[in-house]
Amino acid sequence: MGVVEIVTKDDLANFKKELLQEIEAMLSRYKPEEPKRWLKTYEVKKMLGLSAGTLQTMRNNGTLKFSMIGNLAYYDYSEIMELMEKRRISKGRL
Repeated sequence: MGVVEIVTKDDLANFKKELLQEIEAMLSRYKPEEPKRWLKTYEVKKMLGLSAGTLQTMRNNGTLKFSMIGNLAYYDYSEIMELMEKRRISKGRL
């Protein structure tokens, strides 16, 4: 026959306290990764699901600002997010 253990309310309260402390310790170590400030073309295409042509059109017509360094285009993450918020469509406005 197995041994029977009785669990009291105090046992449960202590378990809860210890569990919460462990979760808080784990969360305090977690640091969400900050998005990079400047994104390259391939990162923006992947992030927004755009083709190279669509992204080029957005640059050409001024929809999306960018900076050029050499032959590389860089996009400011915060400006991309700002553009997405401005272009947000509410239900029924399609």
